[in-house]
Order: sequence, then C-alpha cells, then structure tokens
Amino acid sequence: MNPTIQRISPNLWFNNEAEEAARHYVSIFNDSKITRVTRHGSEQNEHHPVEEGSVMTVEFQLEGQQFVALNGGPQFHFTEAISFIVHCESQEEIDYYWEKLGEGGDEKAQVCGWLKDKFGVSWQVVPANLSTMITNPDRAKAERVMSALLQTKTKIDLRALEEAYEG
Repeated sequence: MNPTIQRISPNLWFNNEAEEAARHYVSIFNDSKITRVTRHGSEQNEHHPVEEGSVMTVEFQLEGQQFVALNGGPQFHFTEAISFIVHCESQEEIDYYWEKLGEGGDEKAQVCGWLKDKFGVSWQVVPANLSTMITNPDRAKAERVMSALLQTKTKIDLRALEEAYEG
C-alpha cells in the first residue's frame, strides 16, 4: 500500500455541497487543508447528470485525518447512525466546536453533546476524558457521570460532568 494513503478514509456523500462543506470544515479545525479537488470531465451519468468542470470530489484533512467529500447527487442523506467525535480538552474547546459546527444546523438534533451541522453531518463534541469517566471501575462515579450526561439538553458542561464524577 502507498505509505502516503491513509488505509481507511471516511467518504462523505453530498448532493452538490462537497467543496463548500470541505472549506467549512477546514476553516474550523487546526492542521487542516484541502489537498485535492477532482472535477468532472465530459463523461455523462444517466442517474446524476453533471456539468463538465463541476466538482466531483474534494479530498481534505482535518487535524491530520483524511476525508473525501463526493458530490454524488440527492439520492442519499446523512443520518445520526454515523457521527464524528471531537475530543475536547476544555470547556473553551467544547464551546468553540459546538458553536462552529452547530452554526446553521438542526437545533432539534442538539442533545447530550451531539449536533447536526448545516450539511446534515452528525458530530459529538465531548470532553476528551468522557470515556475514562464513564468506564471508571468505581461504578458510582461512572453512573453519576452518565446520569449527568443524559440530562444534558444540548452542549456538554464539562464542570457538571467533573462534579458528578467527584461526587
């Protein structure tokens, strides 16, 4: 395998917003960039007519993770069955990613640290230590954190989870 190719890369199917979405995401995350844009040639597809020169795919990196965005047409839509987790070290990071990713998204889809962005992609904006807290061998600690998390109406409050953890 080519050492410059990531073995597994998420491929995101958009109707016609692949480039807009990729530019939006790279504007939010550090160490991020668009690495390649592929355009349609003169080929024609009976299922999804395309204009010659229009964007077919956009390859981009977010924090070193490679993604591909495809303008595949309106046949498929994102669901909450797949989401991207953003592990945050502080409440400031949680606030930042929540605001930037949630801007223009579905407010009804914001619960327990989950949100849906303006393109319909689901994200989980969570504290980096959440997994450690909810899997703690001290079941009382873990259960208090899970209870606090499940009471979260939208964005996670790190201090509330830490207070629940400490008891």
